[in-house]
Amino acid sequence: MSQEPARERAQERARERGQERARGQGPTPEAAAPQVTDHGGGVHSIKVPIPDNPLGHTLVHLVDTDRGPVLVDTGWDDPDSWDTLAAGLRALGTDVSAVHGVVITHHHPDHHGLSGQVREASGAWIAMHAADTAVVRRTREARPGVWLDYLCAKLAAVGAPDEHLAPLREARTSGRMRTLPGLRAALPDREIVPGDLLPLAGRRLRAIWTPGHTPGHVCLHLEEEHPRGLPGNGRLFSGDHLLPGITPHIGLYEDPDDAVETDPLGDYLDSLERVGRLSVAEVLPAHQHAFTTAGARVRELLSHHEDRLTGLLSLLSVPLTPWELAERMEWNRPWDRIPYGSRTIAVSEAEAHVRRLEKLGRVERVPGGGVVRFRSVEPG
Repeated sequence: MSQEPARERAQERARERGQERARGQGPTPEAAAPQVTDHGGGVHSIKVPIPDNPLGHTLVHLVDTDRGPVLVDTGWDDPDSWDTLAAGLRALGTDVSAVHGVVITHHHPDHHGLSGQVREASGAWIAMHAADTAVVRRTREARPGVWLDYLCAKLAAVGAPDEHLAPLREARTSGRMRTLPGLRAALPDREIVPGDLLPLAGRRLRAIWTPGHTPGHVCLHLEEEHPRGLPGNGRLFSGDHLLPGITPHIGLYEDPDDAVETDPLGDYLDSLERVGRLSVAEVLPAHQHAFTTAGARVRELLSHHEDRLTGLLSLLSVPLTPWELAERMEWNRPWDRIPYGSRTIAVSEAEAHVRRLEKLGRVERVPGGGVVRFRSVEPG
């Protein structure tokens, strides 16, 4: 289906908004500037804040279609975030109630958090990959006690000290944690099928499955000529998969009921190469800013993880638990300055890297003892 009608209507709406501002009507460029960016060709982004988070904001993208605006992600479930999203849509000459659909790149709360409120206000459909929809469903159905038991047992098995486990055990005993976060996010009603075009009337938006950051993460390839004529194969809404200056967290996928040992880092590296082969003209990520150097960034990230794996092999010349390994790895600050919750995330990332090395036959588990330890294997 041709994307020209939707693009032409988007350009016409932009002209109308400019005429309104010239007559003193509608939002001024100054009022819209802090949160809204026009990427051309009927694509805009809105900076939706993430409270108390160094990332600062999620870039919620709006794509004009023949049936109304479609959002890529929605932002964090917070009153200020909701107000910013609503204000951004008004600055673009539309409203939350006019949203036709929502495409979620992955289930994390800074992307999926406001989806329920958007659907309540608009009746919009919500699409997500089946693997992440399963996570949303599991979160809604899980009892906090089961999750805390699982997390305590998992952390104890990888060598977490008693002082790290004590707050989790206390929360379990006291019953203080009565619900899990993310319960207001909507259960998606449409499935994103990898390789398929999404139902955006007048546009060509194809789903690219990019597991790693989450099991069902997707990037979205806008298969249209770049509005500024930049060389390359369209544009890519990359979610958290490909960011210009941040390496996304790659940890083990958590599922208390699943005994299958996943390989998220292996998934992520494969996904990076898949995205690199698209040769897109521009990347529209969910954080930081748009950029045009997709191929170079893919190579940087592949090199970064190769270097990290090589460094871990050196550390594992002596047997270490994943917790001990995380203590010795390089982070953006010394281990003693990493906050409590971030240490759990760091250990999960250490585990994901060890799992990759184990799958490659480069490390092995040390038998014996109640805590798992790994050591490097000499090349045969």
